[in-house]
Amino acid sequence: MKLHEYQAKELLAEYGVPIPRGQIARTPEEAHSAASELGGKVVVKAQALTGGRGKGGGVKLVNSADEAKEAASEILGMQLVTHQTGPAGLPVHTVLVEEQIEIERELYLSVAIDNSAGKPVVIASAAGGMDIEAVAESNPEKINRQLVYPHSGFQPFQGRALAFATGLDGDLLRPASDLMSNLVKAFEENDGAIAEINPLVVTSEGTLIAADAKFSTDDNADFRHFELAELRDATQEDQREVEAKDAGIENYVKLDGNIGCLVNGAGLAMATMDALNFEGGEPANFLDIGTANSADSVVTALKIIGSDPDVSAVLVNIFGGLARVDIIADGVVIAKNEGLLPQPTVVRLAGTNVEEGLEILDNSGLELTRADGFAEAAQKAVAAATNAN
Repeated sequence: MKLHEYQAKELLAEYGVPIPRGQIARTPEEAHSAASELGGKVVVKAQALTGGRGKGGGVKLVNSADEAKEAASEILGMQLVTHQTGPAGLPVHTVLVEEQIEIERELYLSVAIDNSAGKPVVIASAAGGMDIEAVAESNPEKINRQLVYPHSGFQPFQGRALAFATGLDGDLLRPASDLMSNLVKAFEENDGAIAEINPLVVTSEGTLIAADAKFSTDDNADFRHFELAELRDATQEDQREVEAKDAGIENYVKLDGNIGCLVNGAGLAMATMDALNFEGGEPANFLDIGTANSADSVVTALKIIGSDPDVSAVLVNIFGGLARVDIIADGVVIAKNEGLLPQPTVVRLAGTNVEEGLEILDNSGLELTRADGFAEAAQKAVAAATNAN
């Protein structure tokens, strides 16, 4: 789960990470009041879960409360389009009004999971204010890393090493090392997926401050952090993903293609998407329905897929183990009969109770395309989507 910038900063501040003075505003009048309290010279920042907000017109520097009000009126209610959002953009309901900072230097600092090492890694770079991916590609020598070992944690010498590597020496050495330790602590205690400060700035007064912040948590740990789970902003997510999550379907992800997929098992779901691509098609979603031994669960999943206007055809690809194929077939028939799945539908069933499942389909009287094998199912689904268009 991603936190908004203001939420991430509030969280990091609890761990001793210095942040600018600021207030959130949901109306232009609130922005005017906040700017007045902060001295007028502020930055008004759209709160949307995307990078590149400034390039999309979502960040404005102003010099008075009246200008802050005007800037907020332009930003609030907009669909913020960036290179990360796609053409639809994301809605902006809140702005962060923050004091302007006199910046001397910009750096990059983050904690993430290094999957190859199986440990958290602290990443620091003197090239702040840029996409870290671009820095890694053009100037990999500017990326400095320290792994966090679970038995010893993040050690002071590691903080000092990263500080020296990014030019934070002298009077900044101890504050930089402490800030890194605090960031790691926030990451670990809140089951972080990534904690990023970009830029971390050295001010003209010689202090460190987190000018921007991102924080994402591991959804699998939500049960340990109810207070963070309540910060989830569903308006920033694809509404079908929200609907799926609210219905208890945890593994639905909207994609850019036109072939809806209902599959059981993450591995089979990934292989199904690969097969569709191999045949020249594009999946419209990832959906691992798991051990769905309830026809209602199948119907709910198919309703979400069928309501997607981008879906031209649907592929149901089931290999029943713990999941019973006859129940999956029941769900398909119910969804079709209730008009929840109007698209041409290709069904490939195998595994537990497959004979019963195929009999249910045969007796339904519905127009369904059957496939016996994996490759055949992908070919027929691509053909159905092509013919539908």
